[in-house]
Amino acid sequence: MIINIYKPRGITSFGVVKKIRKIVGEKKVGHGGTLDPFAEGVLIIGTSSDTKELKKITDTDKTYTASIELGKTTNTLDPDGDVIKRKKIPRLSESKINKVLDSFLGSSMQTPPMFSAKKIGGVKLYELARKNIIVDRKPTQINISDIKILNFNETNIVFTVSCSKGTYIRVLGKEIAEKLGTVGHLNSLIRTRVGEYVINDSVSLDQFKHSWKLYTH
Repeated sequence: MIINIYKPRGITSFGVVKKIRKIVGEKKVGHGGTLDPFAEGVLIIGTSSDTKELKKITDTDKTYTASIELGKTTNTLDPDGDVIKRKKIPRLSESKINKVLDSFLGSSMQTPPMFSAKKIGGVKLYELARKNIIVDRKPTQINISDIKILNFNETNIVFTVSCSKGTYIRVLGKEIAEKLGTVGHLNSLIRTRVGEYVINDSVSLDQFKHSWKLYTH
């Protein structure tokens, strides 16, 4: 079965997989696209023979709603890391923010962050980062098809973005802050769409636990 789960904040994507395994009693369970522990939203789960569909699902475009906290950045580019830099925030305006956001539309190259599940030489980057080991990462091509401001104040910007697979929104948040003349990190991230799967159709782990047998009919 393919399940559109709402991953809550504070759990890893693999943590969700383990919970689904326990609920359905099936060892062969996978997910279609990692969400960071601090992130929440649509996480596509596949079980049994349907796990083969996950690669196709992972390759689809995704949509996120994200919030950037300006004026300080962390080593993980999210709220779970340590603050490593602070910088004064310039005066913001909607037109200035829109101009910066628009500059990210289309294809570009993006370097994966050290704190990520991407593997180099068979080792996940975050495992190296936790040992203070920094390695060279090859930039990958990404595409941003839509990006819009939702609201902002003196220290925070909330925006929505639709992008290709492999796009790190934490890196995008950092780059937006830098183009605005300051530093920043994401303080929230919600994935609202994975291909045709949308957040309004997602179910919580509790909801799935109490109704999963309906998915088998």
